[in-house]
Amino acid sequence: MTHAFQPLATHRLVPAAIAASLLLLLGACNRAPETPVTPTTSAGNQIDDTVITTRIKTALLEDPSIKSLSIDVETRKGEVILSGHADQQSQIDLAGRIATAVVGVSSVDNHLALKGPSASVGQTTDDVIVTSRVKTALLNEPLVKSFDISVTTLKGDVRLTGFVNNQAQIDRSIAVARAVEGVHSIHDELTIKK
Repeated sequence: MTHAFQPLATHRLVPAAIAASLLLLLGACNRAPETPVTPTTSAGNQIDDTVITTRIKTALLEDPSIKSLSIDVETRKGEVILSGHADQQSQIDLAGRIATAVVGVSSVDNHLALKGPSASVGQTTDDVIVTSRVKTALLNEPLVKSFDISVTTLKGDVRLTGFVNNQAQIDRSIAVARAVEGVHSIHDELTIKK
């Protein structure tokens, strides 16, 4: 049995496909227009903030009395937050002065804290693990998902610094961090983006 080519069936499918396409197109045209999302920070500001952060970190590393410290630097629209731990108050003060002197910095919020007595190797390892767990939990939290939060831990005391969009994100960040095993207390130093 031979099958003959049936051009008539193809001629019926083409108009049906065109009609279906037009219906989809007309349906899309009738949708309410989406409101455009306006970014709170321009690409230029983000680049400027990255440059400022890099300049501050470089300046901190160039100073022999604080170069060995682990200092986190967060910048948003020229506003800088320093976080981490120092051995002496003079190091905290110096880090603040160094950051303030960098071109483009409009303000410095110095959240560096004193370390206190030396921690054991085991305690230091535990703090690194707690910090890692808190960072992971914050990144996995849909309400927060912020790369702008810095986490430092000293003897189970977790310090959250950085920028978030609103108070709800601050509250959720604290709750998420508090639920992590090994966290003894939370120091909330988060700032709402302007």
